[in-house]
This record gives sequence, C-alpha cells and structure tokens, in this order.
Amino acid sequence: MALHTWFECKIQYEKTLENGMTKKVTEPYLVDALSFTEAEARIIEEMTPFMTGEFTVSDIKRANYSELFYSEDASADRWYKAKLVFITLDEKSGKEKKTSTMVLVQAIDLRNALKNLDEGMRGSMMDYVIASLQETPLMDVFPFGVKDDKPEVG
Repeated sequence: MALHTWFECKIQYEKTLENGMTKKVTEPYLVDALSFTEAEARIIEEMTPFMTGEFTVSDIKRANYSELFYSEDASADRWYKAKLVFITLDEKSGKEKKTSTMVLVQAIDLRNALKNLDEGMRGSMMDYVIASLQETPLMDVFPFGVKDDKPEVG
C-alpha cells in the first residue's frame, strides 16, 4: 500500500463569466506531494495546460486523508470527506478503543458517495462507523502517477 501525503492547494485566477465579465475565483485542488514546495510545483504543472490567463497558488495546507476511494463512473465529479471511526477491543482492559480517520470518496452525489465508501471498505476486517460524510469544495485530485521506467527498445 502506497503512503500519500496530501496537500490542498488553492488556485486563484480570473474567470470569464457567460456575460463577458471577469471575476476572481479561488478553487481548491488536492495534490500528492512530498513537501509544500513540491505540492506547489505539482499544482502549477497540473493546472497550466487548463489555464488561459495568469493564476496564482494562494494557499497550500496539509490535508489529512488516509485513503481515497475513486469512482469508475465518469460523471462522478464530486469529492466527499468521510470521517470513519474504527472500533477495536483492547485485549488487556477489554474496553472498546475508537480511532478516527478521514477518507475521500469520489461520487456523483451523497447517496452514491455512501455506496462507494461501503464498497471501498468491503475488504476491511475492522469494524467501523461512518461518523460523518459531507461534500467538499475540491475541484480535482492529483495523485502521483505511475511512471513507466522501462527503457525504450529500438
């Protein structure tokens, strides 16, 4: 299992509205990076092909997600944050121990997010409770891609 360090990067740019007016907007994105510096470089690299004018990275902060559940559905364009509480039994004391973690789920809507989360957690051996599930303002997520390190033959 790969370990990820997620950073939420806010991009600020001038968006042209349907009536021709421009408006300054800020949109959050999530990138997988090793440091704040790398997160900034990655979001600039990812966004540059899609931006026609100037844009700035207005904020970068660490995002604490332990796992991402992607959707196979092409129309799943929203990201939902779920707080999961894992319940384990302390062998010495016999008491229940609760551990919280945050995961991100890609889905069409809230109902679909719950379904995708349950499907993603199906293989888990631990008992868990979904403490909360809510839509995030994230526009997109950029995990590290798998690079092909094979030399070209020819």
